Amino acid sequence: MTRVLLLEDDLLFAETLVDLLEDTDMQVSHAPNGQSALDATYSQKFDLYLLDINVPLIDGITLLKELREADDNTPTIFLTSHKDKDILKKSFLSGADDFITKPFDTDELLLRINALLKRVKSDKVECIGLLCHDNTHKSISYDKTELELSKKEYELLLLLMQHVNNTVPKELILDELWSSGESGSDGAVRVYINRIKQLLPQMNIENIRGIGYKLVS
Repeated sequence: MTRVLLLEDDLLFAETLVDLLEDTDMQVSHAPNGQSALDATYSQKFDLYLLDINVPLIDGITLLKELREADDNTPTIFLTSHKDKDILKKSFLSGADDFITKPFDTDELLLRINALLKRVKSDKVECIGLLCHDNTHKSISYDKTELELSKKEYELLLLLMQHVNNTVPKELILDELWSSGESGSDGAVRVYINRIKQLLPQMNIENIRGIGYKLVS
């Protein structure tokens, strides 16, 4: 579930947005002023910030500057009635990912949110303990050291990571690692599994006899 922090001092408008977002299975925390929004970031982890700019105590731009300076890179969209180019520039310089001007179409807001979250998800590093996959650079590392993997070793280890703690059937491995014009085999898969085990003696990769393989975290 996507966790959203909404900073909005117009309570009726905030209620409308909360209802809209929660109808799409998002979990929304509403803050009526910048200080309460800042406090919320200390106690909770969010997947998205939706920030108004003109709010009491700490304005949205100042708030985001503080968060970015504290290495908080949570995706952020400003929701504002401002149309001034200087404000637009300041919002992006403070670290915003997007900007939408009130009044806006709610469908457009949802489209922007989904596009931003999709982009962030595709860029981010995902980890299972010390084992991390960097989707941007198509690499896998353990304890911050990049593994030297062949293309098929990379594809196989990534497949195991995507299904961590679940058995990956051999048929799925063969389909994913070899195209229709190539010939894969159980023996070839075993070779790649053994190579990965040598590179990652700290990780537990189980052979589920007759079925497939499982990465156990």
